[in-house]
Amino acid sequence: MSDIDQTATVPNASSLLRLFLPEHLPATLILAGGVTLYAVETYIMATIAPSIVRDIGGLALFSWVTSLFVAAAVLGSIFVAMRPRGIGLRAVYVIAALVFGVGSLIAAAAPSMPMVLVGRAVQGLGTGALAALGYAFIRFVYPEPLWTKASTLYAAIWGVSTVIGPTLGGFFSSGSNWRYAFIVLVPLGLAMAVLAPRLLPEVEDDREQAKTPIAQIGLLLGAVLMVSTAGTIETTAAKIALIAASVAAVGGMLFIESRSPNRLLPSGAVSLSRPIARVYLIMLAMTVVLVSDVFIPYFLQVLHGVTPLVSGYLVALVALGWTFSAFLSGSLTGGRARAAIVAGALIEASATLSLAVFLARDNPQAHILFIVPAATAMFMMGFGVGLGWAHLVAMVLTLVADSEQDKASSAIPTMSSLGGAFGAAFAGLIANGAGLVDPGGVAGSISAAYWLYAAMALPGFVAIAAAMTLRDGRN
Repeated sequence: MSDIDQTATVPNASSLLRLFLPEHLPATLILAGGVTLYAVETYIMATIAPSIVRDIGGLALFSWVTSLFVAAAVLGSIFVAMRPRGIGLRAVYVIAALVFGVGSLIAAAAPSMPMVLVGRAVQGLGTGALAALGYAFIRFVYPEPLWTKASTLYAAIWGVSTVIGPTLGGFFSSGSNWRYAFIVLVPLGLAMAVLAPRLLPEVEDDREQAKTPIAQIGLLLGAVLMVSTAGTIETTAAKIALIAASVAAVGGMLFIESRSPNRLLPSGAVSLSRPIARVYLIMLAMTVVLVSDVFIPYFLQVLHGVTPLVSGYLVALVALGWTFSAFLSGSLTGGRARAAIVAGALIEASATLSLAVFLARDNPQAHILFIVPAATAMFMMGFGVGLGWAHLVAMVLTLVADSEQDKASSAIPTMSSLGGAFGAAFAGLIANGAGLVDPGGVAGSISAAYWLYAAMALPGFVAIAAAMTLRDGRN
């Protein structure tokens, strides 16, 4: 083969395919495996949760299945940055994969809901760390032109998992078969724990010496637990109280963070005058908006006469849109990448707002006049997020000093979890307040859909405003 032919077979320096070249393939497989565990397990659980309650009871504890998992995942991601000295990132990966496996086995063998919750919390610790490690290893495994591509790959995994997770969950949704849904991913976790020391590089611990910011971690976890619980209860007064308390907890965390020498977040992350803070704000706001898709299947079934199966596939368009646009914009750099972030925030907000028009309709015959525009809006919601997300991740990794890279990386899944928890809680508060339960029925659902998507578009405009301030990544 000639030199020209050999050159032609090698992807260019910023191609996604370079992640799968021999020098990068081992690390790509192991890091993608960690993200896969988190993503697939999330969707499996959403499918089998009702089956667990039917089999062993515990309906009163149902909301904690998700709340504890999210809080533990945040703690797991924080551990990556706050781990004791002497424990390298590779060792943390092994620990996280094993912890996930142990949590899965606990949940699978659980005789009652409280024990399921223990297993879910342990699972969350493992998967939260694995998600953060995917970002933490990027700078050690790939050259900078591939950082955005690695984030694009993670987005693709989440998109594919919206199909794989519910499908696997569906196989194990009858009787006591839900236990096998927890076991099915354990071999993958064990394989990753064994392979990680061989496939991941041993990297230097370049963190600054610092004490663990206990106060900030406690307030953040308290906020996540309270707002996650608020998103699952129906009493409006209690919901408002929990959301207010969680907002106060986040405010307290930020106040301490801005004054304490022991920081949970990288320098400048709590000051909007610094670009890193605005990048995190964009991530948080866009996630808050996106989580409003949790009500889409309900409105499709109640208002548009769509079957549960079809509604599930339609809402998967959100993830498909994210995946598609992530590949589409992955090669953009410089000013075009920043423009993609602005455009993505604008598209997401506009698509969400359009759902207030096309989803909030009495359409029992499922006329395509409303179904097609609504489905398009769902796709564009995800499309908007995917258009800029990988570039936001790359900015995080370039805006902070090497000594704070672990903090910056672990904060990415933390912002996603926090945005998801607050988004779900706000969505529930708005929908219930707009009539979803009282008066309920078609009239209540129309009102709820209209006000939900009109209001949930607003954080998107915050993201737009913040995105427009990003220049060269340094101001």
